[in-house]
Amino acid sequence: MKNLRHAVMLSLMGRQVDRFHEYQPARSFTERLEMTKRVRGAEGVEVVYPQDFADAGETVRLLKGSGLAVSAVNLNVKSEKKWQTGSFTSPDPGLRREAVEYLKTAMDLAAELGSDMVTCCPLIDGHNYSFEVDYVKQWRWLEEGIGEGAQHRSDVKVSLEYKINESRNYVILGDMGRTLYLCERLGLANVGVTLDTGHALVAKETPAEVLCLAAGAGRLFYVHCNDNAREWNWDMLPGSVNLWDLVEFLFYLDRIGWKGWAGYDVVTRQADPVKTMDATIAMMEAAEGLLTKVGGQRLQRLIDDSVPAQTFRELMEAFL
Repeated sequence: MKNLRHAVMLSLMGRQVDRFHEYQPARSFTERLEMTKRVRGAEGVEVVYPQDFADAGETVRLLKGSGLAVSAVNLNVKSEKKWQTGSFTSPDPGLRREAVEYLKTAMDLAAELGSDMVTCCPLIDGHNYSFEVDYVKQWRWLEEGIGEGAQHRSDVKVSLEYKINESRNYVILGDMGRTLYLCERLGLANVGVTLDTGHALVAKETPAEVLCLAAGAGRLFYVHCNDNAREWNWDMLPGSVNLWDLVEFLFYLDRIGWKGWAGYDVVTRQADPVKTMDATIAMMEAAEGLLTKVGGQRLQRLIDDSVPAQTFRELMEAFL
C-alpha cells in the first residue's frame, strides 16, 4: 500500500477542554504551527476558519513559509455564540446568509493556500427535542446554503463531515446515508463527504463499508482518522480500540486507489500533543505495515472465502 499523506489538525495542538477539565492550554497560531512542524511524518496541516485567521495575511504568510502543505481549510460555523440556533439552518435568514459567506471566504482562502478542499462539520445544525424545528424548512435551508456556497468556485471542493450528535442531540447530517443524499440532491461535482472514522463508529457504521459507499458514489473527498468505543466521540489514537476496523479501512483505501489526505482528529489528554501526533502517525504506518505483511491478495482471498475463523487466525498470526 502506498503510504498515506498525513495531516495534523492544527486546532488539536492547542486548548483542549471538556465540561470538567482543561487538558491542554491555549496556544497561539504560531506556537501550534511550530509544534506541528516537529511531528515526525506530518506533511500537511488542516487549519480552521475563522479562528486561525484573525490576521488572515499573517496566517497565510506563516503557512506558506512553514514547509507544510494545507490539506484543507476547516470551516467552523458552530462555536461562535451567534450560531446557537443554527448556521446554514438558522431560522434567522441573516445568519444563514452569513454562514454562506463564511463558506465562500473559506473556499477563497483554501485556493490562496494551494489547497482544493474546504471541510465542514455543521454540528450546530439539527435539533434537540421533538417539535423544536421545522424539518422541511431546515433541510431546504441546508440545501440552499451549501448549494449556493459550493457554486462560488468550482476549483475548491466542499467536503461535508457528518456526526450523529454534538453539539445538537440530533445533527442534521448524522450519517453517511443522509450526507450522500444531500450530495445527490445538490448534484454538484465539488460537494462530497469527509469520512471521520470515529464519527462512523459512533453512528454504528462500519468505516470500511461506508468508505466504499462514498467512493462508489464519487463523493469521498477527505478522511479523518481516530478511534472510540462506539459510544462517544472520544477522538482516541487510531487503532487503539478498533484495530481490525482500521486495518480493514486501510485495505479498502488501498483498493480504491486513495490519493488524498488522512487528517488526524486526535485529542491529547495527557502529555505533549507533539508526542500524541507522533504516535498517531507511527500507529497508522504500523497498521499499513501489517496490511502489507498480510498482503492485499491474501486478504481478498480470505474475504472471498468468507470464513471468519480462518481470516482472524491468519491476521493474528501476522503479528508473529
